[in-house]
Amino acid sequence: MNVTYYPGCSLEGTARDYADSIHGVCAALDIRLQEVPDWNCCGATAAHCIDHAASIGLPARNLKQAAQLPNSDMLVPCPMCFNRLRTAVWEQKEKGAQTDAELPQIWDLANFFAAEGMIRKLSAQVRKPLKGLNVVCYYGCMASRPPHITGATDYENPQSLDRIVAALGGTSVAWPYKTDCCGASLMISRPDMGYKLVGKLYDMAKRVGAQAIVVSCQMCQANLDMYQDKIEAEMSRLFRLPIIYFTELIGLAFGLPGTKGWLSRHFTDPLPLLRKGGLLD
Repeated sequence: MNVTYYPGCSLEGTARDYADSIHGVCAALDIRLQEVPDWNCCGATAAHCIDHAASIGLPARNLKQAAQLPNSDMLVPCPMCFNRLRTAVWEQKEKGAQTDAELPQIWDLANFFAAEGMIRKLSAQVRKPLKGLNVVCYYGCMASRPPHITGATDYENPQSLDRIVAALGGTSVAWPYKTDCCGASLMISRPDMGYKLVGKLYDMAKRVGAQAIVVSCQMCQANLDMYQDKIEAEMSRLFRLPIIYFTELIGLAFGLPGTKGWLSRHFTDPLPLLRKGGLLD
């Protein structure tokens, strides 16, 4: 199966663990990732705040490049990139441009893996079911909102990560904060506010009995993982919650040899939890 792949900038830098786990899992599922030729930044970090034309032109160029490949599906692991690409499509449609015939279907990566056919493929390849692992799934905001841009129908209660965890044999615990903002854009300018937003997520995850938080966004992962010791100090509490990409969980359940290496790059070490549960040697 060939698919078009738009990695985005962060997966070539701070989120190499996410990128490597995506490549490892896709190889195991015989999904061949073909990168958008000569892709550029989607403008998610600043363009949409300072220059509207650039905020549309940057992702629009990526879509034009993607149209050069013959694939019907385009996978986008970064929810911010996904949102900007979908915004460019929406705006072009609003202006009457005809783009559907030229473009692949743009998928948020978690939604692609949670589609019915892919869930069956995931279940069929599970070698080490994640039995006994209780997690909460955290979706953040960008993959599903606003729904007229993303096309999400379950934006108040997304289910993609929950379905993937269940297919892998783990338990996704219900909680009320799965789409609350983690404040990623505030951590430099207003860390006091960012710490409160993330601390609230930790607190609820613990209260519902989660052992880890599962994510599909590299910005959310960094935000929840990187500052955990500082937030613990601020709140005078120990949470020690691993923040794990769903692709890493797939690698774990498949028994892929690279999984331990991906997980070992996190600030809050998930390896003791997984070893204690008999899920990792």
